[in-house]
Amino acid sequence: MPRTHKTLPRLYVETPLSGDAEIALDKDQTNHLVNVLRRTAGDNCVVFNGKDGAFLAEIVQVAKKLVALRLIERSSEQTPANDLWFGFAPIKRLDYEIQKATEMGAGTLQPVITRYVQNARLNPDKLKAHAIEAAQQCEVLSVPLISPEIGFDKLLAGWPDNHRDRILIFCDEAAASASPVETLTRLKGKRLGLLIGPEGGFSEQERERLLGLDFVVPISLGPRILRADTAAVAALALIQAVVGDW
Repeated sequence: MPRTHKTLPRLYVETPLSGDAEIALDKDQTNHLVNVLRRTAGDNCVVFNGKDGAFLAEIVQVAKKLVALRLIERSSEQTPANDLWFGFAPIKRLDYEIQKATEMGAGTLQPVITRYVQNARLNPDKLKAHAIEAAQQCEVLSVPLISPEIGFDKLLAGWPDNHRDRILIFCDEAAASASPVETLTRLKGKRLGLLIGPEGGFSEQERERLLGLDFVVPISLGPRILRADTAAVAALALIQAVVGDW
C-alpha cells in the first residue's frame, strides 16, 4: 500500500470492488467512520473485501445511517490467501488470540473443543469480527476463514481425509526443552497446521493420541510453561520465521 495511504481508515466490505463504482457502508461501518473517526464528505479511506485487492475511496455522501463511497483507484493488488491452518482450544481471551493469528498470517482459524476447554460457547459472528478488526488495522488483505468448531477426536479422525498432506504441529509442553528450529526446518515446503491447547493444557490422553499419529510433529516452546495465547503467538512467529513468509 502506498505510504500516503497508511494513515487512512481501512474498512472491510462484502461488496465486489472494481472500477469507479459506488458502494454503501452498513450501519456499524457508518457509525465508526463518521461518529468515531469524524470523517465527512470529501475525506478518503481504503476499502478491501479479501478478493479484489484494496481500493482508495472517497466519501461522497454522509447521511444519518448511511455513508456512500466512490472507488478512486486500486491501491494494492490482492494477495494470495494464506495456507497456514491454525487450530486452537477456545480460551477466555479469545479476541486476542484471533486477532494475533490473523496478524501472523493464519489462513484458516479452527476452534477445537478439548477436554479442558473453559470457553466452549462460541459466537461465530464475533470470531469473524475479531479477525476483520485485525485485518483492518494491520493491512492484511485476506481475512482468514473461520471454520465451525469441532471436537478434538473428530478433528484427528478426519485429518488424513480433510487435510491430505498437511502436517500438524503440536506444541508439547510436557516435552523436554529444546529448540524447535531444527524440527521446523525439516518441514520447509510442506503444508502446515498448528494446534494450540486450552489454558489447562491438553489432557494426558489427548497428548498421547497426538504423539501416536504419523502426521503430527511435536515441538517444544522452551523451558517455561506459556499461557495459551502467548504460546499461539510464539509458535506462529516461529513457523513464519523458519518456514513461512517472513
